[in-house]
Amino acid sequence: MIVRGPRLTLRYARPDDASALYELGRDPDVSRFFSWGPYTEPAQASAFIERMAEQRASGERLEFVIAGDDDRPIGITGLSEFSERDRRAVVGTWLGRPYWGTGANQESKALVLSVGFRSLELQRISAYAHPGNERSVRALERLGFVAEGTLVAWHLHGGERRDVRILRLLREDWEASGLATLPVTMEGEPPGRTSAGKR
Repeated sequence: MIVRGPRLTLRYARPDDASALYELGRDPDVSRFFSWGPYTEPAQASAFIERMAEQRASGERLEFVIAGDDDRPIGITGLSEFSERDRRAVVGTWLGRPYWGTGANQESKALVLSVGFRSLELQRISAYAHPGNERSVRALERLGFVAEGTLVAWHLHGGERRDVRILRLLREDWEASGLATLPVTMEGEPPGRTSAGKR
């Protein structure tokens, strides 16, 4: 599946993306609030690409490389924690530091939300943010996500309990937002898509 916007493209990661993803992910500021990283060797990026393919095939996750006009990766975005019955999922995105503040987050989110609400016919997409990551929370709220509260001890990172802020975007709120008006073209369909458009 390939998803194209005005400036960016979402596509599946390829083995030859490993070096670019390693360079982006070795920055400690990028992975500061995540359970992984920073990368210390290129093999970690290669293993991540392999896991993405396996999880995509199993229906566990649907993640994409965010590529610029030169087709080089600038980050990752995708959907996970799918509930077919409830038609919901969780969105997550990370960008290399050179692309912070460039509008890449907004466009890549618009593209992946289009996949979720149009192709997969979801009715709710949630997002998680570390309580200390105010930059991420503000960015999500500018896109129309609504903060719902804090989930206490929601994650275990290296055996340590961590809280997360949870935010939501409902289908009707997405439809009423500028995100839904971004020109998007899609080639192909998500793996595991049923005739009803759900995973």
